[in-house]
Amino acid sequence: MQFARSARSTLGIEWELAVVDPGTCEMVPRAQELLDAIDDRRFDHEFLTSMIELITGVHETTDGAVDELRRMRDKAVEAADRIGVALVGTGTHPTSLWRDQAQADDPRYARVIEKAGDWGRRLIIFGVHNHVGIEDRAKVVPLLRSVLDRLPLILALSASSPFWQGRDTGYASHRTMLFQQLPTGGLPPMLEDWAEYERTLADMLRAGVIDDLAELRWDVRPSPLLGTLEVRIADGAPSIDDLAAVTALIHCLVEEASRALDAGEEAHHLPSWLVRENKLRAARDGLDATAIVDDEGRLQPVRDALGEAVERLAPIAADLGASSSLAAVTRVVERGGSAALQRAAFARGGQESVLRELVEQLRA
Repeated sequence: MQFARSARSTLGIEWELAVVDPGTCEMVPRAQELLDAIDDRRFDHEFLTSMIELITGVHETTDGAVDELRRMRDKAVEAADRIGVALVGTGTHPTSLWRDQAQADDPRYARVIEKAGDWGRRLIIFGVHNHVGIEDRAKVVPLLRSVLDRLPLILALSASSPFWQGRDTGYASHRTMLFQQLPTGGLPPMLEDWAEYERTLADMLRAGVIDDLAELRWDVRPSPLLGTLEVRIADGAPSIDDLAAVTALIHCLVEEASRALDAGEEAHHLPSWLVRENKLRAARDGLDATAIVDDEGRLQPVRDALGEAVERLAPIAADLGASSSLAAVTRVVERGGSAALQRAAFARGGQESVLRELVEQLRA
C-alpha cells in the first residue's frame, strides 16, 4: 500500500462544531445554510445536518495552524450571526436529543447507520482530529503505539462531554463511550509494524468489515492518502484555548516519539489491557484520573503527568512553533477542564447556564 509523501511533523487540524439556535441553544439543521453563508472551501458538512467541520491547510507550526483556526472561527461566528444561528464546540451536545437529528445526505454516513443502527444514529458527538505528517511509513505503526501509550493525557485534557440528553452521565467524556460502539470505532489493534497493518486492512476489506479506509474510525489511525498519523481521540474543543492545548500536546508527543525512533531507543509499549483501562479512566474522570504508567501497575495522577509533559516537551515545542499553544495546557489544567466547568455551570443555573457558557466560550 502506498503512503503519501508528507513532510515530517507538518500539521493539519479538523474541528467539528454544532450549529444551534441562539435562543434555545438546541441543535438546528441549518448547517448547509451556514456553509453557504461562509462560502469557503475550508468549511464542510459533517455527519449531521446540524454540524459543520473546519479544516485547516497544512502547517509547519502548531501556532500557525491554531491561528488559522482562530480566523476561521471568527469567519464562522460572523456568518452564523448574520443568518441567526450560533456555534458550540463541546464533545457532545448536552441536551439535544439524538432522535431529533437528521444525518447528512452522504453515502458514507448512510453506511454508518446501515451497519451500526441506532448506535450510529446516537452519534451527536464532536471531536478534534489532528493529522501529523510522517516522513517514513515504517514509522507510522510505532508512532501509533506511542500515542496509545499517552492516550489518557490527550483524552483527559480534552474531555468536554459530561452531559448527554440532558443528564450527567458520570463521565467526563461520554463521547468516548458512544463512539467506541461503532464496529470499527475505538482503539485500533495493537499492531507490530506496517506489514501487519496492511494484512489487517486486506482481511477487513475481504471480509466486508469495511468498504474503504475511511470507515476505519479508530481513536488513532494511519491516513495513507495524506501521509499522516491521525489522532482522533480528543473531544470537541469548546474554545480556541482548549483547541490549542490538545493540538500542541499531540503534535509535540508525536515528534518526541519520532526523535526516539531516530535515536534507536528501544520502545516498550503498554499492553492492550492497560491501554484500554487508561482510556476508560480518562473518559470517566477527565483531569482527575489516575493513569497506570507501566505494566507493573505504577500509578500517576494525570494532572502530574501533564505538568511533566509540558516541561519535558518545551524544547520540542520551540522547534515546532508550538510554545504559545503548549502553554495553554497549563491553563486548561489550572482551570479544571471543560467537563468540570460545565458541571460548575450546571450547579449555578442548570442546563441553560451550561449551554449559554458553551456558546460564549466558542466566541471568546
